[in-house]
Parts: sequence; structure tokens; C-alpha cells
Amino acid sequence: MYDVICVGGSTVDVFAKTQYSELIKIMSKKGEEDFLAYPTGSKILVDQLDFTTGGGGTNVAVSLSKQGLKSAYLGCVGKDENAQIILQALDKYGVSTDLVVKKRGQTGYSIILDSIEHDRTILTHKGINNNLRFKDIDTKKLKTKWFFFSSLLDGGFHTQEKLAEFAKKHLIKVAFNPSSYLAEKGSHFLEKLLARTEMLILNKEEAEMIVGKDSIEYLVYKLNKLGPNYVVITNGKQGAYCYHNEYLYYAKTNNIRIVETTGAGDAFASSFLAGMIRRDDIESAMKIATTNAESVIQHHGAKNKLLSYREILSVLKNNPVKVTKKKLSL
Repeated sequence: MYDVICVGGSTVDVFAKTQYSELIKIMSKKGEEDFLAYPTGSKILVDQLDFTTGGGGTNVAVSLSKQGLKSAYLGCVGKDENAQIILQALDKYGVSTDLVVKKRGQTGYSIILDSIEHDRTILTHKGINNNLRFKDIDTKKLKTKWFFFSSLLDGGFHTQEKLAEFAKKHLIKVAFNPSSYLAEKGSHFLEKLLARTEMLILNKEEAEMIVGKDSIEYLVYKLNKLGPNYVVITNGKQGAYCYHNEYLYYAKTNNIRIVETTGAGDAFASSFLAGMIRRDDIESAMKIATTNAESVIQHHGAKNKLLSYREILSVLKNNPVKVTKKKLSL
């Protein structure tokens, strides 16, 4: 019996850092947007090159395992060297790879470009990630308390819908962390999966893509009406929110030095779920999630500085996270 089976993507990630990028702010119909720019026709020197593994499915599985939960990764990889790199990394962190589906094709690959303000632009090749099919899965092995769904597209998304139906029949809870790829398709496209979701975790921009621009209070309320019992919205430096049973919880971030933000969302989402599984307490889960996400963004790589449960508690003693609670009357 697993605590959580993580269904999502996997990639080999290369982080490229160069001093020759420029951050350009442009006003558009969407408001002010930031663009990362490089000079054309030039050969640009890379100051630092780091290789690691990523993808929402594997990031979450590793984070859960480091926090003492029994996790498995369910996703599609190719029959190539990059697949071996990913599987070896999962084995290293104690994540079960018994459910992994291997097919002909390229394993996912991403190039992460750093910016002056330490945000990032990701060039990602999905490869075979979205080729996961329900018929590929040995359902007899799906013995778990939770599914955690990271974003998959096309056939992979429809497989997650079928897994959500499977979860309903077998009393398995579903946590869902959609990316902008899925969120921009809107609530109608996501309605079947959202109706089966116990815990929805996403950022403010993704929430607005699903239900339209609004205040945090109305965003969590609208999303809750679509099915999720817990609605968690992160908002970068502004902190994070959780809505459950008419109460809104808010976790304030600490003032820390940001190096690179890749994997912060996965760290927060996985740690919130881990906190709820361990303690069944929203305030504790918010503190645990914020602490782990803040650790990740102080280093390069989505997995490099994920904390264990004991490490999180240690950090919280010296750097407490303040969580407030209020009842919403909308």
C-alpha cells in the first residue's frame, strides 16, 4: 500500500546561467509582462551549467518520499539514456518505479534559462510524457491512499480522468496540481477531474485562467464550487491561501534570498499534502509547505534542496511561518 501515487511528467533538466540576458518589461493587453531577451546572431557564453531531473510527477514523488511517506511514480518514459537518469534518481530517493511505463520515443527534456531577477524561462520538450494510456497501467498495483496528479496533456490527461474515476470506485483521494497548460483550457474542460478532486493546489494566475480574474476570496470560493474540498492558491512572495469549510487560511512568506524558482510549486503542493497526511491540520500543513518551497528557491534544481520532515521542523524553529485564519462570508 502506497501513501501516494504521483501521476505526471518527468524530465531531464539543464540549467543554463549567463550574464548576457536582459529582462524587458512590455505593456500588453494582459498588462505589464516580463520577457527574457538575448542578443541575436551572437554566441553567448554560459557561466554555469547544471544537470538534474524534473517534471511535476517525479518532483512531487521525491518530496513526499523525503518527508517519510511511501510514494510511487506513475508516468511514461522512453527507452533511452535520459529515462535511466530519471529512474536512477527516483531509486536514489526511495521512490518506487514499479508503475513506470516505458515506450519507444524520447524522454522529456527541459532547458531552464535564468534571468536577472532569478525567475526563469523554461524551454520544455514533453517527449513521450503525454503518451500514458490507461490500458498501459496494471490497475492491480494501484493500491494507495492518494493519487497526486501533475499536469499531463492530450491522452495523458484523459488517462488521469479515468484514474479519477478509478479512485472514486476504490475510495482513493485525489490531489490535483494543474499547470497553465491545463488551466488555460478553462473550467468546462477540467470539470470531470475537478469534480473528483479532494485537494486542488495551483497558483493565482492558474486559478484566474480557470474561473476568471477576481480576488483571492472569490477565486477559492468559485473553485471550491467546482468540487475540490480543499482549495490552495499560492501567490509568490505574497504568500499562500487555503480554503476549507468556509474558512480561509493565509501563510505569510519569509524574506529570503531567491536563487531560482523552478520546482517551488511542486515543493509547496507535495509538502501541503504530506502535512495533511501526517497531521490532518491545515495550519501545520501551510507552515510545512511554505518552509520546503522556500528551501527549494534558494538553490538551483527542483529536487536539490527538498527537505526531510525532520529538517522542515528544524527550520521552522528558527524561521517560523505565520498562518492566520478567518471565516469567509460571501
